[in-house]
Amino acid sequence: MFNKPELLSPAGDPERLQMAVRFGADAVYLAGKAYGMRAKCGNFNDDELRQAVKFCHSHGTKVYVTANILARTTEIRQMPPFLELCQDAGVDAFILGDLGVFKAAEKYAPKVERHISTQMGVVSADTARAWYELGASRVVLARELTFDEIRDIRDNIPRELELEAFVHGAMCVSFSGRCLLSNYLAGRDANHGACAQPCRWKYALVEERRPGEYFPVVEEDEGTYIMNSRDLCMIDHIPELIEAGINSFKIEGRAKSSYYAACVTNAYRHGIDAAMAGQPLDPIWRNEVDKISHRHYYQGFYFGRPEAGQFYEDARYIRDWDVAAYVVSCDESGNAILTQRGRIWTGDTLELLIPGQKPIEFTVGEMRNADNEVVTYCPHPEMEIRMKLPVAAPEYAILRRQVDEKTAK
Repeated sequence: MFNKPELLSPAGDPERLQMAVRFGADAVYLAGKAYGMRAKCGNFNDDELRQAVKFCHSHGTKVYVTANILARTTEIRQMPPFLELCQDAGVDAFILGDLGVFKAAEKYAPKVERHISTQMGVVSADTARAWYELGASRVVLARELTFDEIRDIRDNIPRELELEAFVHGAMCVSFSGRCLLSNYLAGRDANHGACAQPCRWKYALVEERRPGEYFPVVEEDEGTYIMNSRDLCMIDHIPELIEAGINSFKIEGRAKSSYYAACVTNAYRHGIDAAMAGQPLDPIWRNEVDKISHRHYYQGFYFGRPEAGQFYEDARYIRDWDVAAYVVSCDESGNAILTQRGRIWTGDTLELLIPGQKPIEFTVGEMRNADNEVVTYCPHPEMEIRMKLPVAAPEYAILRRQVDEKTAK
């Protein structure tokens, strides 16, 4: 029997961290206000980072801090206080993408484990062993590896060296995320967490002597989004991921919503638990990853060079479900106070998403506002709603609805 893999979820800010932990993450990865590869997330200030570690550890969840930018000299020189803060706060590991930062972490936070970011492009057992000999306890594998290559790495590295691999989320057209396109076109450095995603843009040709005339860039009949990657989804292949010797299953998405963090974590939590029990994946959990905003799915490079890697037709997200509200409090009878996130009408059919349970469908009955007045719909953003739920629900439980013409208004 293989060891049970860790489920590692994204935490772009304190709310997303709450969702990831409550819906089943074994570990979360997050960043301070600097040095991480997702600069546009809310991220965590010093006090929030301390609180995050305390909350996670109280729930048996580990915390990994990303300091994985390609750091300039001035940045490395500014990092010691942050590294010391992380150690003092009890952070379990750093995720690092630069050898200079790797050595700085060894010096200023020697009690914190060091993981090698996918930015370092580890694709061989020799490179993984070299990092281990330098003091790394884990390598995050390049996303371009096949199952056969991962098994070969696992068989030829020390057993103590852990392997982490991405199993779900956005993919980058560049090798393991190292890209200069955003820097050149938008002045936003992808290697410092500020990618503008120009690979998703629609491009046209302009002829030198015909300014203002745009000619479409077409590959046969498939369109112009020639660099637009599909999203990775490996929930159907959890047994193979375990068999390959991957210690940590990583979900991409620190820049995505708290609903995404909850829903995908919940789905993979049940998928891993089922696989370890020798049971097939319940279709309801496979369906969960279709109920988030996502691009067309594929299996990345795990089964070889993908035949359908890029999606040429458009760069739009598939978004068939929306969050309607989050639970603020609820008594044992299901009488709940909610904070509204999308319009809700009396008589609507919603789903209630609770950690550890299958989604529960119900019809909205009487609703009241914060002044205890009966209302038939909720027109104001984040207004307080009072309604009876079909079961008692914990704080941060989610109410969601399928998108239709009414909710799209």
